[in-house]
Amino acid sequence: MSKTKIFTIFFGIVAAGLAYYLFYSINSEIEKTNKIERMEARIIEQLKMIREAETAFLSVNGQYTSDWNKLMSFVDTGRFYIVEKEEFVKTLAYGADSTWIEVDTIGTVGVKDSLFKKSQWPKFNLSTLPYVPGVEPPTKFDIWADKIDKSGVKVNAIEVKNPSPINPERDEENEYNTKKPLRFGSRTSVTTAGNWE
Repeated sequence: MSKTKIFTIFFGIVAAGLAYYLFYSINSEIEKTNKIERMEARIIEQLKMIREAETAFLSVNGQYTSDWNKLMSFVDTGRFYIVEKEEFVKTLAYGADSTWIEVDTIGTVGVKDSLFKKSQWPKFNLSTLPYVPGVEPPTKFDIWADKIDKSGVKVNAIEVKNPSPINPERDEENEYNTKKPLRFGSRTSVTTAGNWE
C-alpha cells in the first residue's frame, strides 16, 4: 500500500471522527436548549396559574397572601359572589337627575370551578400548585406579598419567583429583568406582569 493511500485513509478516518464530534456537540447543545425551553414553558404556565389564584384572592380578601396553605384552601373551597347591578336614573322636578345603583347577590360559584377550567388549564393540579415543575427534590416557588408605600399610599404588592432556575444563564444579579429567574410581580412596584412577557 502506498503512502498516499495510507494518508488518505488516515485523514478520512480523522475527518469522519471530527464530523461526528461536531455533529454530536451541536446536536447536544440544541437538545439542551430545547429541554430548557420546554421546562421553562411548564414553569411559566405554573406561574400564570399562581397569578390567577392570587388575583382572585386579592379580589375577595382585599390583599394578596404569601401563605401557600391559605391560597390553596381558597382555591379549593373559596367562593365568588355573583352579583347583579342595576343603575336607575330619575329626573327630579327641577330638572336634575338622581342616580342610584342597586346590587343584588344572586348566587356563588367555586373559585376552582370558575378559574381553573380543564379547557383552559388542562395541567392544573391543586396539590402541585406551589411547586416548581420538573425540579428534584420538590421545591416551592418563593412567594412574597405585602403592602408597599407608593406616594404615601399603602398598596398591595406581590412577587412569586423560581428559586432554582433551570437555565444556567438566569441569574438574580443580572441587570436585565428578562434574564433573571422566572417571576411575576415586584417588591417595589404595583404589577403582576411576568418577566417572560
